[in-house]
Amino acid sequence: MRRKIVAGNWKMNGSADLAKQLVGYVRAEADTLDNGVEVVIIPPALYVRDVLGQSDGVLGVGVQNVSQWVSGAYTGEISADMTKDLGCAYALVGHSERRQYFGESDDVVSAKVERVLACGLTAVVCVGETLEQRESGQAEAVVAGQISQGLARVAEGQWPGIVVAYEPVWAIGTGKTATAEDAQAMHAAIRKVLAEMGAPAESVSLLYGGSVKADNAAALFAEPDIDGGLIGGASLVAEDFVSICRSMPADTKG
Repeated sequence: MRRKIVAGNWKMNGSADLAKQLVGYVRAEADTLDNGVEVVIIPPALYVRDVLGQSDGVLGVGVQNVSQWVSGAYTGEISADMTKDLGCAYALVGHSERRQYFGESDDVVSAKVERVLACGLTAVVCVGETLEQRESGQAEAVVAGQISQGLARVAEGQWPGIVVAYEPVWAIGTGKTATAEDAQAMHAAIRKVLAEMGAPAESVSLLYGGSVKADNAAALFAEPDIDGGLIGGASLVAEDFVSICRSMPADTKG
């Protein structure tokens, strides 16, 4: 059975007040969900403790980035061990904004995945193509390369700690969303690449991200290979985020 996950990535947004009010509301509503979805909040690092304090163990909590290094003289970095020590269970790795603005390569992503898994955390590994790459017919090849290189260091018994989030770069924060059919096609292609790598492809959870909203979530989550969502802007509005969580069908996939 694949895990069904809806994770809210706050990016560089939020405040202590938001953490208290929004997370308190989401935590209360999560108790009423009967579709088996795991609800995860991924705030800026400064607010992780605030979110953990409101989650009461009902919500999963993660960080938006970890270092590829274990420890040392790396000012401003946060290690996977620190993340685990604080009480988090998830870490985003390889988000397109990290790749674009901070120059993260697939090799760096691979090193970070290795560190996250070594600490017993779940790595939510982000992949996705640009509009130019999609229009030139390279989308599947680009994503396949990100998968094969970024997950190259995953050992045989570590796959339960891997979640893949497909986020087409052209749909992040733009209001554009891949159709449910297009998203399903890419998720199926990702599962094929995982199988070729020797991973237990049918048990790896695949999330879709890219302008997911309350009014399109149900159609996306109904697709057979889409196991949830990585939500950006809509995760900052409590009612919208909960509505997306409720959009997950109760039937089991995988």
